[in-house]
Amino acid sequence: MPRPIKVRRRFYFHWRKCGKSVTLRAASPLKTLQKYLVGQVFVTLLLTVAVFTAVLLIGNALREILTLLASSHVSPLLMVKAILYLIPFVWVFALPMGMLTATLLVFGRFSADQELTAARASGISLMSLVMPVLLLSLFCCTLSAWFNMDLGPRCRVAYLGLIQDLKKELVNAALPEGRFITDFKGYIFYVEKNDGGKLKNVMIYRLQNETNVDTTLRAPSGQLSPDRANNQLILDLVDAQSVSTTAHGDVLQSFPTLTLNLSMSDATNRVNKPSINDMTFLQLRQELHDLENLHLPVGTNNCPDALRAQLQSLRQQKSDLTEPVRVAMNREVAFSFACFGFTLVGIPLGIRVHRRETNIGIAIALMLVLVYYAFIMLGQQLAARPEFCPHLIFWLPNFIFQAIGAVLLWRANRGL
Repeated sequence: MPRPIKVRRRFYFHWRKCGKSVTLRAASPLKTLQKYLVGQVFVTLLLTVAVFTAVLLIGNALREILTLLASSHVSPLLMVKAILYLIPFVWVFALPMGMLTATLLVFGRFSADQELTAARASGISLMSLVMPVLLLSLFCCTLSAWFNMDLGPRCRVAYLGLIQDLKKELVNAALPEGRFITDFKGYIFYVEKNDGGKLKNVMIYRLQNETNVDTTLRAPSGQLSPDRANNQLILDLVDAQSVSTTAHGDVLQSFPTLTLNLSMSDATNRVNKPSINDMTFLQLRQELHDLENLHLPVGTNNCPDALRAQLQSLRQQKSDLTEPVRVAMNREVAFSFACFGFTLVGIPLGIRVHRRETNIGIAIALMLVLVYYAFIMLGQQLAARPEFCPHLIFWLPNFIFQAIGAVLLWRANRGL
């Protein structure tokens, strides 16, 4: 008969047959629970990140994208491309929020279902259970660093460039038929039919003071052609008639041919350098290097006191120039560690809340996120005040959340 022997929570079964020993070992309950928790956190993380991504997209850029889609003949494929460009930038914020929400929900259910109590009764500590989850949060920190410091800013710049191209396409496109067009300042256009630039039944209202119509133009046909060299649209009308309202009455005029040059906005063709908030970490580092090596003019005043005062003023000017860049660099790096701090806080809070309801976990997550982002907004607001060292403010929420989370996790592991 085999004789079971229990050694350090591993079960061995020995028996002898023909003078040989055969050993069978059961699966470790610790590894089973760790796989279960990591799997639950990972699946919940995917769902919460998807939800927060959709919310952030709808709440911000989709308003602009849908407006362009509704007011022009811009291809829906380009709109999908714009959304895809924006998703990595949104993940900068959605990933930490999703990690916090996932830990709150999973460990709240784990505690509410008495699974944690059962694990402790089996001699398994909380720290050994959550170690893989903490490693998962460090992996998310790596992804977050990539999103923050490289992929997110580059996709944001590409998105802004694509939106500018879509607006340019809207202005350069043939006048869409069957609708009133107000994209050109001082005019309202209506075209009944537009076949590749060949227009039928054209109506043009010229506005006075951007509100009152003072001249109405009507033409049975016309031709629209772009003049990209001069950044204009050329509208040639045939058999046009105009009615102008004056103080002495209406004035009627006829034109066998009439040409209108519609000027485009210079802003649609302007190529700008990415803003500091849209630069990658490497671009910010190069920008900081260029600003630090910037030589400001120094006067030739022979008075030592005046010269020292001028040098102090120049150093202050250079600090004012470089501080926004330092702020952006520290924000990108510090925000990359948000997943780890949120995980440290989310695990013990989920255990203490001891609730299975999803809405409770999401509400707590949103409150913690607001506290975290309050420091981010404070640092942004003080970017022009180098005397307050705003670039260091971005690290405060990480230290606070990690310290509080470590204490709460220690107390939860002790059962306090």
